[in-house]
Amino acid sequence: MCNLYEAPQSIADMAAHFGVADPPKLDIPHETKRGEPGIIVRGSVGQRVMLPATWGFPRPQKDGAGGLLHHEPVNLIADLTNPMWRTMAPDPRYRCLIPVAAFAQPDGKRGSMTRTWFKAKDWPIFAWAGFCRKSEEWGPVYGAMTTDSNSAVAPLNPRMPVMLAPDEYDQWLEGSIDDVIEFQFRPPFPADRMEVERTKDLWVQRPRARYGALL
Repeated sequence: MCNLYEAPQSIADMAAHFGVADPPKLDIPHETKRGEPGIIVRGSVGQRVMLPATWGFPRPQKDGAGGLLHHEPVNLIADLTNPMWRTMAPDPRYRCLIPVAAFAQPDGKRGSMTRTWFKAKDWPIFAWAGFCRKSEEWGPVYGAMTTDSNSAVAPLNPRMPVMLAPDEYDQWLEGSIDDVIEFQFRPPFPADRMEVERTKDLWVQRPRARYGALL
């Protein structure tokens, strides 16, 4: 699953790209994972705002007796007919843009997977199509819509982000449910316009020992 991405590391660059006139002072996470803080952009042209939010809608997990155990973050949106999204998808009030510089997919065998990063050659910053709302449990939250992968991403994951061009931002934020469906089911971002960077970095970053390894 596409559960890791990097945001642009400059608030000024993000504000200029997305047309945010008065950007707030925000801490930009170096990378964003499921259930962690991220940044979203909302609003129409001339009124766009940049906000912090948690990547994932809270879904209650219950025990056998129906008691609440905890909430699980649901951060990826594939089936718009799912009850979680069915009433939200048609309403532009719940749409957002997710600023992205690169997204990663796990590569390799389970237990030793590494990170392979994907960037758009022509777009140092692009928007991942998202939905957002204010939750009682975690405050502002957002999810990211996925689509069928192109030939560059498909060997690692059958799903990839719905990547929006700058001239599509208004249509995503203010368009109809037909526009939303069109974005999800159109051909994915072309593979030949992507940079692929394979790394040796582990998918799950292990914390370093505080005092070093014991011999």
